[in-house]
Amino acid sequence: MRPADGRAIQKFDWGLCPQAENLLVQHIDTFLKNNNFACKLSSRMEQETSTWFLDWIDHVVLPEDVVSAKDIEDVGFQQIDHLKAPTGMRVFMHPGAIFFPVLLSQENSTEVVLKPERLDHFIQVIGKGLSIEGSICGSYRKAIIAEQGDYILSAAERRGYDGFCVSEKLTEDTWEYRQTLETFFCRQRYYESLEEGMNATQKLIEDTCKKLSPARVTDAFFRAERAYWERRNRAGQIQKARQDRLGLGWGNHDHHTYRSSRGNFTRLIEIFETLGFICREQFFAGEEAGWGAQVLEHPECDIVLFTDIDLLKEERNENFTRHGLKQTAQRGTVGLWVELHGESILQAGLHHLAARFDFGKLRTDLKQLNITTMDPFSYFEFLKQAFTEGEAWHVDKERLDGLLEKGSITRPQHETFLKAGAIGGHLENIQRTQGFKGFNQHSVSAIIKATDPRKYGVQGV
Repeated sequence: MRPADGRAIQKFDWGLCPQAENLLVQHIDTFLKNNNFACKLSSRMEQETSTWFLDWIDHVVLPEDVVSAKDIEDVGFQQIDHLKAPTGMRVFMHPGAIFFPVLLSQENSTEVVLKPERLDHFIQVIGKGLSIEGSICGSYRKAIIAEQGDYILSAAERRGYDGFCVSEKLTEDTWEYRQTLETFFCRQRYYESLEEGMNATQKLIEDTCKKLSPARVTDAFFRAERAYWERRNRAGQIQKARQDRLGLGWGNHDHHTYRSSRGNFTRLIEIFETLGFICREQFFAGEEAGWGAQVLEHPECDIVLFTDIDLLKEERNENFTRHGLKQTAQRGTVGLWVELHGESILQAGLHHLAARFDFGKLRTDLKQLNITTMDPFSYFEFLKQAFTEGEAWHVDKERLDGLLEKGSITRPQHETFLKAGAIGGHLENIQRTQGFKGFNQHSVSAIIKATDPRKYGVQGV
């Protein structure tokens, strides 16, 4: 349910958890030393995809005689009782960090479970003829990849499920899920009016949530959203191809970023809350860069959204997520992007997809593939972020004529956009350490300023 208007903004203060990270790294290093296949795969991930093995882990199972509940609770993990787990196992998660869950087991084996986007693609690349537990397009599927003594490497595929047990049902709701997935891949994105488009999108989400759980709908929706974004993002296509060579897909996604007009922002948030998203921290940088953002997180699907909007200095104390904002004559970076390309939830698609990488290596590797990366907009020990150079998207002349008439762009900008297009989307290279889960407002302000279409476009996209 959508929270009532006027609810107080919850405060979020994401800290650093180096002790928890050290504990996890210690056990993963021990695992890699004792499972040769996993060790080689870890090396290939780094060399061939510029990613870290740690960022592909769904969860780990550790023996209780190796690590105790007190050991992991002392570094911030908490026991979670509501998630389904195999008999004899206890689930622990860290509420203030991005760390994967830890399951403590009475057995002697250590198991690391990876999270490729599609399990069948991952197994196809491995080429070992492995069997998969669980239904095709089921909520949770799993396969053992390589066993070496008491050290087991497995992989799992989630489609709207946060537990750790494969369903005993043979079909579950897989037919409805497949139908929903196709519906989202083929959904209409272009409408005569914004109101018609937002109404149709909201109705589509509400109708599908009557057939499937919101978590299952969410998984299907964002698989389609990533594919739509990738369709016209060369950097995304090239990096996805690199990750697909190991059968991994976008299992390393960090967050999905949407841009919205002021008038449609509350509707956008309502749509996401229908899917089960919960509002996290808000950002206000009206004085810095004329923007604001609401971060949302799905508690079951491990999907984070960053939703951008133009904000004014005098709106500092407004709860812009709940209270509708009037359209203004002045267009900031976000508003102009929407005017040029459309709403992210409709025809424009995601502004960018952020995925977790070895920050420096990805920059080097993409450069060798003729993909240039912009200067970092975050460069901390615990958080590094950079966009690939913006890609030019065609802009309809009718849109440009309207923006020129309103004074949102100049005549030279109109001519540049008409001839060369305007900056559209990016792939975001993000590296997180010490479990840091948040974002840096000043850093985001810097990149929003740097990617204003009026500045970026005039320089030549």
